[in-house]
Amino acid sequence: MSSQDELHVIFGASGGIGNTVVRELARRGKRVRGVARSGKANVPAGVEMVKGDASDPASAREVCRGASVVYNCANAPYGEWPAKFPQMMAGILEGAASAGAKLVFADNLYMYGKVSGPLTETMPYRAAGKKGRTRILMTQMLMDAHESGRLRATIGRASDYYGPGVINTAINQFPAVLAGKTAMWVGSLDTPHSLTYIDDFAKGLVTLGERDEALGQVWHIPCAEPLTGRQFLQMVFEEAGLPPKIGVYRRPMMLLVSPFMPLAREALETLYQFEAPFVLDGGKFARAFGEGTITPHGEAIRQTLKWFRDNPQR
Repeated sequence: MSSQDELHVIFGASGGIGNTVVRELARRGKRVRGVARSGKANVPAGVEMVKGDASDPASAREVCRGASVVYNCANAPYGEWPAKFPQMMAGILEGAASAGAKLVFADNLYMYGKVSGPLTETMPYRAAGKKGRTRILMTQMLMDAHESGRLRATIGRASDYYGPGVINTAINQFPAVLAGKTAMWVGSLDTPHSLTYIDDFAKGLVTLGERDEALGQVWHIPCAEPLTGRQFLQMVFEEAGLPPKIGVYRRPMMLLVSPFMPLAREALETLYQFEAPFVLDGGKFARAFGEGTITPHGEAIRQTLKWFRDNPQR
């Protein structure tokens, strides 16, 4: 079977990361099957979309039938990670294993907890909060399955991401900017923070799916230089051609409103990421596979603003 005949199955194809992986694979001429609970997503012509439930092993086995590479890009409501994510990981593991497919997991950086210095793949997992501990559990589930020979797997990690189609993230202030509102940051406006353009993350995940030497390891996908919240938002306003209106939710305010705002309450767990430098080190990936073309923030912001202008209902 040629690489063009291999089937790539993406769980979470209607979400930001999964949909971008679908588009990247389609751009490379791959056979692609997108999986979503609804069975629907805005995908390129030629992409097969199917209904599937990641948390149901029987459903996962069915949608993974014939797969060569499976991508776990499935998401769950932010406050429901501990209850839903392990079950979803278990289902996707079963689906990929039943097909004899490689499994690529799109992960974040919560498992490290508070850090000092750039984040590397060798750092211990010290997360104290429930969402960080959930991420640790998911990593252990995946690596245990790989080490036992049940399947072949790899993990790609990114920092907070933005881009076309990305809706529910802490740094998504593009609709507010375009509406002439104040763009709100959290933590500190003047602390450097790595921000990942979602297209760069998708390309990195696809590379991991292509390269057998990636298997059994964790990889930080390279991104453009870290920015402070103030720098990032000023760039967004400048590209939008609007005067900057920037605000910040600091910890005292988050604590004050958390009893009445579930999202603020959930965000307190990882607020430390925005209160001190939080910088991703993608050197391991770059040394193994090359950095490729990392999209400069200016171009990434330009493309993201265009998407939100074209999709004002979002």
